[in-house]
Amino acid sequence: MKVFSNTCTFNYSWEEVSTANWQKYSPWNDKSTHVTAVDTLSREVDSETGILRTERLITCKQPVPEWLKSVIGCTDTSQVLETSYVNPTEKTVTMVSQNITWANLVRVQETVVYRPLSATQTQFEQAARITALCGGWQRIKNSIEDSLVTRFKENAMKGKEGFECVLEMSRRVFAEEREKERIQSQEQMMV
Repeated sequence: MKVFSNTCTFNYSWEEVSTANWQKYSPWNDKSTHVTAVDTLSREVDSETGILRTERLITCKQPVPEWLKSVIGCTDTSQVLETSYVNPTEKTVTMVSQNITWANLVRVQETVVYRPLSATQTQFEQAARITALCGGWQRIKNSIEDSLVTRFKENAMKGKEGFECVLEMSRRVFAEEREKERIQSQEQMMV
């Protein structure tokens, strides 16, 4: 098993980050074009804790070497199950993801947590555990795990850049909506 971890800070409030998180794979993020579908499977609020729990199926299209396709009979499409927990009391968003595709060959479990650092900053913590499940071939297992850790490192920077774009657009859209509401309110007061 190999572990990848990453931490960074977004200069946006927790409220902005937790709201924009739902748009992470939208057209606002030009770094996530590999995500072809996000399907919400379930969503519920725990009446006692107020925690919003959401399950989503994320479908991605990523290149797979032709030799690997022929050996294991796979395609370029893969799916991940994401379960998220938004805790408004503790101000945390926790997302736990598990690969569905190729789960018999490799297990990738990722946990992401967003929590406020201050009124204007949110900390992002990411940890992934990668385990190749190919019997007793330790060199092959190590090679697979190492290559996936490398991919996580490469994608971490792209993910941050893409989410920064989503956060910027989200802030702009909400500001425009607040301005529209303000103008409408003033117009109604004049009538």
